[in-house]
Amino acid sequence: MGNYLSDRELAQLDGAETAFPSPVPTQIISNGEFNPLPQTAQQRQVEARIKELADQHGAKLGMDRRRFLRTSCGMAAAFVAMNEVFGRLFDVSEAEAANPALAAERAEMLKSQFIFDVQTHFVRDDYRQEGILGILQYGAEKWHTGLDPKQLNLSLIKFENYVRQIFLNSDTAVVILSNAPFDDKSWEFLTNRTMREAADMVNKTAGSKRMLAHAIVRPGQPGWMEEVDEAIAKYHPDSWKLYTIGDPLSAKTKYPFYLDDEKLLYPLYEKSVKAGIRNLCIHKGLMPADYAQSWANVWQYQTPRDLLKAAKDWPQLNFIIYHGCLRPFQEDPAATLAEFEKTGEIPWASDLAKVPEKAGVSNIYAEMGTSFAMSTANPRFAAALLGTWIKGLGADHVVWGTDSVFHGSPQWQIEALRRLEIPEDMQKQHGFAPLGPADGAVKNQLFGYNSARVYNLELRTEYRPLTMDQFAQIKQEYRLAGKLDDLRDNAAYGFIAKRSA
Repeated sequence: MGNYLSDRELAQLDGAETAFPSPVPTQIISNGEFNPLPQTAQQRQVEARIKELADQHGAKLGMDRRRFLRTSCGMAAAFVAMNEVFGRLFDVSEAEAANPALAAERAEMLKSQFIFDVQTHFVRDDYRQEGILGILQYGAEKWHTGLDPKQLNLSLIKFENYVRQIFLNSDTAVVILSNAPFDDKSWEFLTNRTMREAADMVNKTAGSKRMLAHAIVRPGQPGWMEEVDEAIAKYHPDSWKLYTIGDPLSAKTKYPFYLDDEKLLYPLYEKSVKAGIRNLCIHKGLMPADYAQSWANVWQYQTPRDLLKAAKDWPQLNFIIYHGCLRPFQEDPAATLAEFEKTGEIPWASDLAKVPEKAGVSNIYAEMGTSFAMSTANPRFAAALLGTWIKGLGADHVVWGTDSVFHGSPQWQIEALRRLEIPEDMQKQHGFAPLGPADGAVKNQLFGYNSARVYNLELRTEYRPLTMDQFAQIKQEYRLAGKLDDLRDNAAYGFIAKRSA
């Protein structure tokens, strides 16, 4: 079993813990599923400006740079710097970076926004594989970063840090706990049983419905339909998780599949409809830059071409495409953006967005996990990506996900979407609708209302308990004590391209 990334590619990377601890990453960070591109000249400008703003405003507040960047003012400063370099794409003012009261006022105003993260992960306590899920452990052992993998790395992707980063260190209200299939099951994060047990435990502890759970489906693997039957009978999954590529870590995977394979997949769909499980969450996109060579025999399974027939044949089901089918960047995101500006096309993501019109269906959704986070390295591209999804699929068919806790706290991603707007020239040229205010109709749909609808959450009855449960009380105690910033560490997990001296 190997990584998505080869030894040659890994030799060109550093552990993300060596990155500048910015509230918003200043270069692309990979969890091992794709190649992190080198820091661009614009990203270096952003980083330099963040440091200047942190030193300037932090000194006035009696804070050193690192401490300031862990505050809400530091988060605002990062978006100010990005606006200065990329143009005004984020709704932020330098006053927020300078005045803690303004930052606190904004945070208070948005703290009750309903945010439903449909892609989250942690690994079991006895997890030992070091590949992409060892993330920082790999860096410590291979690159001798000085970190103790047993004390730091494993804890970052386990349950305790998961709860801290998602429920206390972000405005996330509800999550889905997910997993990934592997030909070698020793690489699994969790099992279908332990995902359900974790969700039940979290909900019991919180005193409300904070967590839903996937069950993994492994089409073609020995005994896979028996595993489906067991999950339906014993674990009552809220949705299924599928990887059409088969094993996400191995280019030699034996079990790729197409969603429109009538013989293999349609019996699963029949069982799902009968069991009342309407949501199929399907990983597509995010591959290494050299996917056409290194994954020559299986990369086609990652494209959306199989959705045209499958979605039309099964209107009873929702096909929720994780990562929104974004193909990996081949070079600087600015190059992909430049191509979009000419053609209006984003590889694979545009193909996904065209499926509803081509097939005459309304059951296709784009999930934003990692793709949105990666795209903010060039926020104008992030705007183009969102605009593409929304124009083709509808604002009511794009859903929020972050891939946390593998990416640390999702709060910076939440703030990025809250503040992001599609530039007027892009709206006019490509027919994109504006995203609107942080808590406006469009962003509220993306953040939570769409997923609440597809998962049949009754917000009128189920949302109020979330504001009063055990997690909400703990977070309020930190807020009243002025210690919310103590929860923030701006830790980056994963891989970055080596930085120049």
